[in-house]
Amino acid sequence: MHILVTGASGFVGQHVVRALLTRGHRVTVSATRVDSFAYVDWYDQVTVVPYRLTPNADEQNLFAHFGQPDALLHLAWQGLPNYKASFHLDQNLFGHYHFLKNLIVNGLINITATGTCFEYGMQSGCLSEDGPTYPANAYALAKDSLRRFLETLQTEQSFSLKWARLFYMYGPGQNPTSLLPLLERAVTAGEPVFNMSGGEQLRDYLPVDTVAKYLCQIAEQTKVTGPINCCSGQPISVRRLVEDHVKKLNAKIGLNLGHYPYPDYEPMAFWGDNTKLKFITQ
Repeated sequence: MHILVTGASGFVGQHVVRALLTRGHRVTVSATRVDSFAYVDWYDQVTVVPYRLTPNADEQNLFAHFGQPDALLHLAWQGLPNYKASFHLDQNLFGHYHFLKNLIVNGLINITATGTCFEYGMQSGCLSEDGPTYPANAYALAKDSLRRFLETLQTEQSFSLKWARLFYMYGPGQNPTSLLPLLERAVTAGEPVFNMSGGEQLRDYLPVDTVAKYLCQIAEQTKVTGPINCCSGQPISVRRLVEDHVKKLNAKIGLNLGHYPYPDYEPMAFWGDNTKLKFITQ
């Protein structure tokens, strides 16, 4: 398949492109700057097409602009991890909708876009794709609204929509201010303790390479559509995640539990029901 990938320079995107190439696909990536990917190992194996996504509608035929791909993996989203900022609604929401609508109206029929577990809001426990969404921050509201816009567009245009809700990920290329990179930096610096929250939160974690493989498998098929939880289905406490990583690093560092408060934009315990994902990947 010829697959267009947006957000290919991001944490997840770099791994997704590598996985797509390994699986034999022809890959085109959208780039604000053509040299954005010069540092990655797959740069000479993809077609890089310049494009800057803006909040305004684009009049050019984007389906033709990107070489008429068979499918799209839409990973792009600006401004993270600032989840509460209004630009997610003012700029990102409409810019991404106009971009996707342009591609669809001009001929693209297979779309996989990434959503977020934050769309579920402050609900606790095991979260099913069939359940309601209650987004509690601007980022989640924008993502949930984009999904609803696209579902409404399906009443006018025929296309397959897979909405892959990402949960928590870790691995190479992760934001250096994320939990495990901060832990690794503290270990490297020889810090005696690592400051963190109480660590009792239950979360759903996956290695980013596994997430990338799952996203490829979701994009390659059209039998399972709509919201799809891209997750492990198994909760783990943040404390246990950190303790396991300390063992993996063979490090001696204490955990200063309770140094930071728990985030106010997510519940204490939630994870995903991955029934639909298991059907796709079995």
